[in-house]
Amino acid sequence: MKNMGNMMKQMQKMQKQMMKAQEELKEKTVEATAGGGMVTVIASGDKRIIDVKINEDVVDPDDVDMLQDLILAATNEALKQVDELVEQDMGKFTKGMNIPGMF
Repeated sequence: MKNMGNMMKQMQKMQKQMMKAQEELKEKTVEATAGGGMVTVIASGDKRIIDVKINEDVVDPDDVDMLQDLILAATNEALKQVDELVEQDMGKFTKGMNIPGMF
């Protein structure tokens, strides 16, 4: 029974560490660009889009589709970077546990 108590303490400690890491992720940001820097999207580690910057040179009323595509590309890249950041920061807790979809 002593081993079970130690294991529970270790799980509680790991849970606290995971919660702390999740809070820290909210403070981290990633930045992605598209169109050679014409569109920039900044996202937080908890997958919130914080800022979108659009270079005025890319704003063409006759080609709104291109601007939309650049925004989508930059946003998708930012979210991909957030996924990589989460895996990097939170993956250390699940390594070797084989829990699909944990993060």
